[in-house]
This record gives sequence, C-alpha cells and structure tokens, in this order.
Amino acid sequence: MIILTVSNLTKSFGVDDVLKDINIQLKDGQKLGMVGVNGSGKTTLMRIIADLEPYDGGNIAMKPDMKIGYHAQLDDFTSDRTVMEEMELCFEHVFKIEQRLRQMEEDMGKMHDGDPYAYRKLTNDYTRLMDEFEQGGGYGYKSAILGVLNGLSLPKELYDKNINLLSGGERTRVKLAKLLLQKPDLLLLDEPTNHLDLEAIGWLEDYLASFKGSMILISHDRYFLDTICDSIVEISMGRSEQYEGNYTRYLALRNEVYERRMKEYTQQQKEIARQKAIIERYRRYNQEWSIHKAKTREHVLEKMELVEKPRDESQIEFTFQARRRTGNDVLIAEGLKKSFGERKLFENVGMHIRAGDRIALIGPNGIGKTTLLRIILGLETSDDGEIIYGANLDTGYYDQQQTSLTPKKQIIDEIWDEFPRMSQTQVRSCLGAFLLSGDDVFRTISTLSGGERARVMFTKLMLRGDNFLILDEPTNHLDMDSREVLESALADFTGTIFFVSHDRFFINRIANKVYEMSPDGMREYLGDYDDYISAKRKEEQPPEDLGPVRTKTAIRDEKRREREAKEQRQQRRAAIQKCEKDIAACEEEISRLEALMGDPETYKDSELAAKCAVDYNKEQKRRDELYELWESLQDE
Repeated sequence: MIILTVSNLTKSFGVDDVLKDINIQLKDGQKLGMVGVNGSGKTTLMRIIADLEPYDGGNIAMKPDMKIGYHAQLDDFTSDRTVMEEMELCFEHVFKIEQRLRQMEEDMGKMHDGDPYAYRKLTNDYTRLMDEFEQGGGYGYKSAILGVLNGLSLPKELYDKNINLLSGGERTRVKLAKLLLQKPDLLLLDEPTNHLDLEAIGWLEDYLASFKGSMILISHDRYFLDTICDSIVEISMGRSEQYEGNYTRYLALRNEVYERRMKEYTQQQKEIARQKAIIERYRRYNQEWSIHKAKTREHVLEKMELVEKPRDESQIEFTFQARRRTGNDVLIAEGLKKSFGERKLFENVGMHIRAGDRIALIGPNGIGKTTLLRIILGLETSDDGEIIYGANLDTGYYDQQQTSLTPKKQIIDEIWDEFPRMSQTQVRSCLGAFLLSGDDVFRTISTLSGGERARVMFTKLMLRGDNFLILDEPTNHLDMDSREVLESALADFTGTIFFVSHDRFFINRIANKVYEMSPDGMREYLGDYDDYISAKRKEEQPPEDLGPVRTKTAIRDEKRREREAKEQRQQRRAAIQKCEKDIAACEEEISRLEALMGDPETYKDSELAAKCAVDYNKEQKRRDELYELWESLQDE
C-alpha cells in the first residue's frame, strides 16, 4: 500500500528554484534513501514532507493519521529533564494505563460481592486495558530504553545528567534515541549517523533493518544506504529520479538514465536546429506563402516542451604518485601510551606497518585515534613507548580539521607558497583538476566550504609525491561522487596508507588490514571491513564442544577451506568489477550506434544501416545479459 505520494512539487527561495519537479512514491514498509549533491534540496524536501516547511506548487498526499518522526541533521535539542526522564516520556501513555490498572484492581477488590454485572464489565475492561499495557511495552519499557541508549553509545553516567549539560553530539544522540523509542509509522532521518562511532552505526543499522515502518533516509554513508535501503531517489537540478534497489544498484542504473536523457536532449537540439534552418530558408524566399509557413513552424517551436540538458556532474581527476620507494618496514611502534591528566586514552599500543599496507584504524570515539596519528607525525609526544621509522620515508598528512591551511591566503598562494618552482599555469592546471578554476583560485581559504578546503588539501597532497599517506577522515566534507574518485586514486597508489575513517564503504574499497584500537592496546585483522566484522562475530560466538582433538590433517583442511572461501570472495568482487566495466563499455557502444542510426547519412549506405541495426540489437541483448550476471553475482 502506498502511504506517501509527492507529485510535481516545487519550492523556491526568492529567484532560486530549489525544487522544480519532485515526484516520489513510498510504500508501507519501504526504506527510501535520498541522495544528491550538497545544496540540491534534500533537507528542504524532507522538511516539507515533515510539514515544517511550506512549498510553492504540486501536491503531497499521505495515509491519514500517520505518525511521522523527524530527525534533523542540525537540531539544537534542549531539555531541562535528565536523559532517563526524557526517554520515559515516550512511555507516558503506558504509565497512565498502569495507574488506571491499579485503580481498577482496587475497585475489583471492593465490589467482589457487589453487582455481578458491574464486576464482569470491570474485569472485561481490565483485561482489555492489560492487553493494551503489554502491547505498549509496559513490562519491557526499561529494557527498551537501556537498549537504545546503550546501542547509540550513550554511557550510563549520562542517564541522570541534565540534557542541557550534554555536548552537541550527545544531545543529538539522545534525540535520536527518543525518536526510535516512539516508533513512528514514517521515520524521516537526515544524516542520522553523524556523531556515531562505528559500533553505534552498526547497532543503528540492525535496528532500522528490523524496523516495521517506512523510512526516508538522507545519508552520505554509502555502506549504510546499501545495508538499509531498498530504493533510492536522486535529487538533481531540482528534479527527482527514483530507482529500485540499494545504493550499489542505483549507481549501476544512474548512468543508463543519464545516457538516455542525453540522447533525448541531443535529438531535440538537432530537430530544433533543422527546423530553424528550414524557417530561415522560407524567410529568404520572402513570399507570402513562405512567410506563412515560417511563422507556422516558429509557432510549433515556441510550443515545444524543451528537454533540459542532463547535468554531467564534473568530477575531480587526480592521482597519487610516490616519488621514491620506502624500505620494507615503514613503521614499527611498541608500548605507546597517552593520557591527558587523569584521563587515559590508550596504552600498550604496538603496530608493524609494512610497505604497501593499507591500514584502516578504527575504534570508539574518544579513544585517541587522531592523537595516535599526531604522535606518529611528531606533532604530539607519547607518554611512553617507541616508534621506529623506516628508510626513505616521505609522509603526507590529511588533517580532518584542515588546520594546515592558512585562512587569509588565496587558494593559488596556498599552493604556490609550498611549491614555488611551479609556474602559475602549472598551479592553476593542478587546481583545475580539483574543480577550482577561473577566478575561484583567488578566493581566500576562509571563504571556502569544507568540501572546497578538502580539495585544496588534496591538491597539495597530490603534488608532494609522498610514499606514506596518513589520512584522518579523508572522506569528510566530500560528496559521494568525489569520494568515489578519491577511492580510485588511492586504489592505484603504490605507496603505504594508514587512515582513520568511519566510512565503511571507503574502508572496504581501500583497506587490506584493519587495526582495532582500544584503551588497552591494538588488534590486527586481515582484510577489509566486512572481513573484520566476520572475524569479530566469530570471536563473539560461544565456544563449541569441539569433541576430540583435531588432527594436523583436519586443521590443514580447515585452513585450506578458509583460504578457498576467501579466494572465492575476492574472485566474486573481481567479477563484479569486471561486469560493471563491461556494462559501461556496452552502454558506450549502444550510444555510439544510436548516434549513427540517428544520422541520415547512415541510410545512404544500406549495408552500413543494416549492420548498425544488427549490432544495436546485439549490444542491447548483451547489456541485458550483463545486468542479469551482475544481479546473480550480488546474490551469491
């Protein structure tokens, strides 16, 4: 059943048309992800659906009496209550039922020997109300509250603390916890993973995956979208396009839609040009009949509904290249310890980073991951322990706080001052690769957005040619397309990478090892994030009765099976990547053939025209087969 329909919705701010033609359908139980570049109007649309923002045109229809819960990305949540008092408000109706039940129990005790009809009616009412009490969570409300608070990584010492005394991130998590406990029919979530560590994000994923209601979700976390959503709507140039499937499926389909729209636009532009040429010839005749025909065709052109040119989202284009090789041992650390006053961050941290490693450093918020990076860089000192650096080490650092940039400098000077031997043309060319061109290069750093500052930092990092990259949350501030380009650049990098990230999609694509940091040390896991999660789940499983001691042959067989299973996973990933490349090549060939078939010159050669038609059908069939193969690989 469809519970929400958005039809031809429009919204403007002054002369700026933010939303031009938005169409969305949401079914009962559906989980819809909303994506688009920053500033495309996603949050505005969500606020309109939540009835917090007016709209100019179109229509929104939704299921009557539907309970909607909205979590804003930026919401200064305040309350004079404690965390636990605020949570208990979600069960206020249950407490009222409980008070009524106690009163009814007293009444039944008093009238046991009284009017039998009234007593029977009271007991029936009591049974009905007891069912309502149980369904509302009357017996399990405390465990529900504790489960959500613990899942969102809110420590117990905060439960009795006034909400106004919490940090901004803690208040945001309290508000999200309250929203989840209310269990609305429709959840509207705008960047719900902000301020959450990986453990809390994983818990939220499991919770939302089992959520029975419907949901619209805005997130830059591609792994989160992949796990939760069964459909994606893209907001681009004020318009919407809805796709069935998760985020990975959306990526595969988006290019097909772009090519189709570009074809429609190109064909219409050709037709407009042809009609204008005919009109011009008619006017040159300067006869009454020709002028009439010219006006008729002009009138048809004026009434033509123009196809808008699809936006080809410009992408950053760059590579990381190391100017020299390191030794086999890049960095060895033993017994690292760090405290701030009485607060211990970590101790007994040791690691061995080798050439070519791509290591993701993960751990709960506040454990000291950024501090560890700064200790490795020599920007902070450890309280104890030793670090041994390898030979020929050139270290590049991406700082998530972007403090390495000088706010008063112009962009071009920020680069030029570090690389003075480059010409202005060379500097501008490098900045242009990061979509910083024209007069933009003379803007000061302080006027830039977080994403623009990130691009300046990556320009500097690219030019340095370092062989050991230390990256602190490198995907923060980047839109999804830019994240994918960064991933491709790092995937081709021949040096060593040590990075902190909450972006599990990014970790899966880059990492070959995961270091899990805790207050008491560091643990190493081979593989990407999915491999790490698999290993953690094995650790958490209760020990089984293994029976008699296994023989060496049995142990070897088990290790061989594990090795084969991992190889099969790697082969499947490689097959998926090859299939996606083949689909892109096939789409390109179809577009080329469509252009040929749309050219009148082609039909002057009957053999060429026939060959085009045969090849076109062949490529379409091949594309369909490739998509079927892609889907079967995803399901394995």
